Amino acid sequence: MFFLITLLSIFCLWLLVICARAIMFKPAPETDFPKTAPGSIDSQGAIKNLQAMIKVATVSSDPGALKEFRALLPKLYPLLHKHCTYEKVGEGGMLFHWKGKAADKPTVYMSHYDVVPAEEAKWRKPPYSAEYENGEIWGRGTLDTKATLCAALEAAEALLSQGFVPAQDIYFAFGGDEETTGLDALAIVELLKSRNVKPALVLDEGGAVVENVFPGVKQAVALIGSGEKGLTNIRFAVNSQGGHSMAPPKNSPIVVLARAVARLEERPFQARVSDPVRQMFDILGRHSSFAYRLIFANLWCFSGLLALICKKMGGELNAMVRTTCAFTQMQGSPAMNVLPPYAEVVANLRLLPPDTPETALAYVKEQVNNQNITITTIDGDGGPHFSNTDNEGYRRVVAGIKTIWPQAVVSPYLMMARTDSRHFRLISDVVLRFSGTRMSAEDRKTIHGNDERIGEGQFLEMLMFYRQIVGAS
Repeated sequence: MFFLITLLSIFCLWLLVICARAIMFKPAPETDFPKTAPGSIDSQGAIKNLQAMIKVATVSSDPGALKEFRALLPKLYPLLHKHCTYEKVGEGGMLFHWKGKAADKPTVYMSHYDVVPAEEAKWRKPPYSAEYENGEIWGRGTLDTKATLCAALEAAEALLSQGFVPAQDIYFAFGGDEETTGLDALAIVELLKSRNVKPALVLDEGGAVVENVFPGVKQAVALIGSGEKGLTNIRFAVNSQGGHSMAPPKNSPIVVLARAVARLEERPFQARVSDPVRQMFDILGRHSSFAYRLIFANLWCFSGLLALICKKMGGELNAMVRTTCAFTQMQGSPAMNVLPPYAEVVANLRLLPPDTPETALAYVKEQVNNQNITITTIDGDGGPHFSNTDNEGYRRVVAGIKTIWPQAVVSPYLMMARTDSRHFRLISDVVLRFSGTRMSAEDRKTIHGNDERIGEGQFLEMLMFYRQIVGAS
């Protein structure tokens, strides 16, 4: 009896503690940012300029189109080309330098002008027509990421027309191969490094103002990517004698590979909470419903439950807390009635620290545990770099967001996709990723998909955001 009373007392004390912590887990007081108007923008002129950009089908494999795009910008932004120096860097990198009153804390605004190919037959409107209908601009690159490039340059052109001189140097860095190699951005970084340029802030594509992405939070949240995951691709290959399919062996190559794929699906990488995600849980968790606040306020005892929730939900939340393994390619016999003498599958892994290409390969081999499968790394890079958010650069981005979206909850987060900005960690400690617009779940599906488009309202907010933040540089 005494033992049961003791257990009950411990349980009641534990329940009291976690409930008290959840009750006290309230949003922190918001910083009172200066209320400044973002300034005027020629929205209709900006829409026409964006349409002109979209009409150039800048797929990375078409150097002619990339050259055509570079030749278009002086026509759209004459003041930028008159007052700022311009250099073509690497195969297609574009670097503009706008001299400010000082040069010790420069800002780099990034984007890329190449796009992924579009399957025109699956689009409701031609992907490079840049049609403007019912308040939407259609076309490949509207969201990824010619709109951000356009908005940044519209801000610069408007400010230059008013004789504005930034407090610090500004660089606009645009790559032409982000969707493939990212070598243009690397070349720009190496050039800036050789000139001892150390940006106080690098801002690239990434997060957005979104809704219904965090458990228990109903209001809009603005997510700033303060880091991104690493990447590696792994090949799983099996050799055999081949032969006719009329008498298949017990373990044909495809069956062996299928078992390996199933084992890895059943045994995901361990869940971990990285610094950007820990910050996100702390900030957004305070705005969630009480049931979720119980979890986020008490991760010391509910981390396992959180990992299970993330695994069950899948998608972006799950990808934030573990290294993911997505099987993307398969190869087998060229004929339907022939057993393959060689078969392979390829997995794309997005790495969460402390995982590296080497440790990920070791984990995969351990889980598959089959000597008949040759498992090798195709390529990959080192682990990600996380930027500290306790600095003026981060606060400047937050101030710009709160000016345009005052009701949004702003938080760091971890990007699952890779951007050109990963190279800038070589010269800057503050590399952030925010696209400057609202984005719905439907919008995000069109990126690299069909029917990509941006609403006029979304684009106007993007223009205002860049006008605000560039003007504060």
